[in-house]
Formats: sequence, C-alpha cells, structure tokens
Amino acid sequence: MRIEPVTPLAPRGIRHVVLTQRWSELTFLHWPVPPAEVAPLLPEGTRPDVLDGVTYVGLVPFRMVDVGLLRLPRVPWLGTFPETNVRLYSVDGAGRRGVVFRSLEAARLLPVLTARATLRLPYRWARMRIERAGDRVRYTTRRHRVEGAAHAATVEVRVGPPVAEPGPLEHFLTARWGLHTSVAGRTLYLPNAHPQWSLHHAEVLHLDENLIAAAGLPNVTGAPSSVLYSPGVPVRFGPPVTVASGAR
Repeated sequence: MRIEPVTPLAPRGIRHVVLTQRWSELTFLHWPVPPAEVAPLLPEGTRPDVLDGVTYVGLVPFRMVDVGLLRLPRVPWLGTFPETNVRLYSVDGAGRRGVVFRSLEAARLLPVLTARATLRLPYRWARMRIERAGDRVRYTTRRHRVEGAAHAATVEVRVGPPVAEPGPLEHFLTARWGLHTSVAGRTLYLPNAHPQWSLHHAEVLHLDENLIAAAGLPNVTGAPSSVLYSPGVPVRFGPPVTVASGAR
C-alpha cells in the first residue's frame, strides 16, 4: 500500500465544496502513544498512522468561524463558536492519512446535533470560552451535564515565536487532509484543503482536563511532548468517499 506523503499542502484539490469554515486561535497539544493502544478505537478499514514508531493523541482547542454549507452565505453567530477536540491519527487502505475524532466539545447546540446526525461525529454541547491577553491564550470548556458526568478542560498557553521551519513532526500533527468516521456501518473519508499552517512555538502555563480519559484514553498523562499554536486557516471540505473495509 502506498501511503500519501506528509506534506504542508493538501495532496489533492477540492473540486466540489460541500462545507467551508475557518479554524482560528488553535493550540495543538500532543502526547505520543503506542499504536496498538489506540488501534481498537479507530474505524473499520483504518489503522494508526505512525511517525518513528509511535502515534499521537491530540487535544486541540480553537475557535470555529463562519461555518457554511456549499457556497451559501455564512451564518456569523450560529456558525462561529469555540470548540475542543480529542483526536487520533489514521491511515486507510487507499493510503489516505486522516484524523479520527474521539470527542468534540462545541458551544452551539444546533451544529452539535447536525454533526452527530449526519456524520456521526462525537460532538458534545459545552459551555466554552476563549480569552486572550497579550501573548497568553486561555481556553475553558465544561460539558453540559446531560449525561451525568462533569467533563471539562482548562488550557492556558503563552504563544512564542514562529516556527521558522516546521519539521516532520509538526507536519505530521497538523497537516491532515481529511477525517475518518463511521456512518451506518461504513467508514467514510471526508477530505479537506487549506493553506499551509502558520505555526508558533507555545508554552503550557496551565493544563487541567479529563476529556482525554473520557474519550477512552485513560493512560495519557503528564505534560504534552509537543505544544504548538496557530492563528488559523480557512478550510474547504469535499464530499465524503467510502473506505474499503478490511483488516487493519
């Protein structure tokens, strides 16, 4: 199987746009984990994507901006909200690298319900806030307790200088050109494209969260091995394609 290269630009164009949005004020926190530990959590027909023998768990808080369907006008309030996701990294039988979301917190109920119903993405409705003061960015989220459990996260970072030359790890963790998800017994791949990331070094000032354990990854503890920040990129998604089933 030929696996697509890890590149800072999408390896394919998006001819038919089905979804547009902007990802803004992102912080990428990552922990290395053994691939075998997360393999059971991935959709059928995919396996963990690895770099130097390990894969990664990501905690990524950011602001979603101006979500729009097709090429219709954006809805400024409804389509703009804070979000925090817990994610893994996957590759399918066609060699397409992607993201698998284990949970996604969002502050707008309608987008949560829509994404859960259409793409079966594990969105959760939460109270969220992003605050910036100088070079400090603070993200807070607390899931509405509709399920009886208090799941929350507080992340505060200091944004540092730009990453002059992102290396293989930075591209592996951020240059992801699609997502894998399971819908009605099928695994789908939803491609995306956006400009190259502008990445900054970042320092964790405060981290208190239980979202990673709640997403089925209780052994991920300690300080993250990689911390990056980006002011963001505009994003276009193409139509989903079915991933062939088979052994991982």
